[in-house]
Amino acid sequence: MRKIGVALSVIVGLAVIAPTDAQAIPAFARKYGFNCNMCHTAFTELDDFGQRVRDNGYQMPGQAGLEKTAFETAPPISFRTSAGMIVSHESKNTASGFTLNGLDLLAAGVLHKNISFLLIYTPRIDEPAADYSGNPDGTNFSQPGALESANIVFSNLVPDVLNIRVGRFEPAYHPFSSKRSYYLVQPYEIYGAETPNNGFIFDDNQLGAEATGHLKNGFKYGLGVINGSGANPDNNNAKDIYVNLFQTVGRGDGQSAGHRLGAFAYYGWQPTDKIGTYIGSGGETDGKGNAGFYRVGGDLSLNWRTFNLKALYMYGADDKKLNPYDSSEYVLQGGFARLDWAGLMNNRLVVSGLFNWVRRPCEDSVLPSIDAGAGLVRYYLGDWMAVNVAIHFEYAYREFSYEKADRKYKQHDQTFAALIDFDF
Repeated sequence: MRKIGVALSVIVGLAVIAPTDAQAIPAFARKYGFNCNMCHTAFTELDDFGQRVRDNGYQMPGQAGLEKTAFETAPPISFRTSAGMIVSHESKNTASGFTLNGLDLLAAGVLHKNISFLLIYTPRIDEPAADYSGNPDGTNFSQPGALESANIVFSNLVPDVLNIRVGRFEPAYHPFSSKRSYYLVQPYEIYGAETPNNGFIFDDNQLGAEATGHLKNGFKYGLGVINGSGANPDNNNAKDIYVNLFQTVGRGDGQSAGHRLGAFAYYGWQPTDKIGTYIGSGGETDGKGNAGFYRVGGDLSLNWRTFNLKALYMYGADDKKLNPYDSSEYVLQGGFARLDWAGLMNNRLVVSGLFNWVRRPCEDSVLPSIDAGAGLVRYYLGDWMAVNVAIHFEYAYREFSYEKADRKYKQHDQTFAALIDFDF
């Protein structure tokens, strides 16, 4: 532990003495000459203005047609990664090591009036001695190469009321983005919760088409038609559908001011063969033998001064054909609550706490129920133009419970991370 303490001290020391006048400005800040905090409470969380820019196809509100396109500016490319040490403890085993906690290459911009694009590529990261097959389960903090997002946005087809996004994207039924979370170690557990014989993962970016818009009274909507199979091939004629509705109260968009209440519903199908056996999301089917499933829930975002409270509850059920344990529906439910505080000039200090929970049927002896708590402290470095380097400390505790042979089992793990998170 003494060696670990020395290593963490070195990380913090290097971060504190790092130059603060480096112009590591992400693509949009470079384009407009804005402070990063124009669109972010603190990166990576969008504030109200940043959410409006995203909703408007990465165009400044009211500036459609006056924007410089991606062909008239420097290439609109940004990079993000985090480096440091992660210490994990599971049962009686403790492991620690220095790591690169992922790498994102992002390009986004305007192609023409009310036509814009977003591209996010995550290149493969692993050990040089690896077998070049990638490591999709994230073991040893590897990252397989993937095209996380690639989409075109047609904005203001009806001004403010109708925008269309086509391609692979983070769908609107995510009330809170897992891709723009402060947390680098602890995910939203219910987003990633699997169910038996169902290839759908709530957290995945999806391929399809989506319509979004907002009205002057604070009402927002999102609805879409997608494959529902993430990045996997989809040979099923039946497509999944969803809707998400928000109502904001007060000044703001519910991100950093005002308040927001929302509800979402998702309905999908998993392919089965002629006798109703699950055959996987890549299985060929004409859509007639599918078994259905749904996810519904509600969410809220409340703001007071520089405090923000996010909460979400989700209830899901899979058709009994997809339940290997008995002849009833497989029911999944869970949610999370998260409280953030931002302070100091340019929101240089962020403190956050997060609680997650997932509940499964007691008959499931393979996939566990989860209770998880996490907390973090982030301190940002940089000059006025670019507060885009963060010293990041995060701790997470997770408890897994399940029943097997009429006995209850519990396991837990703990993770501590000391990282430098930067975006340029």
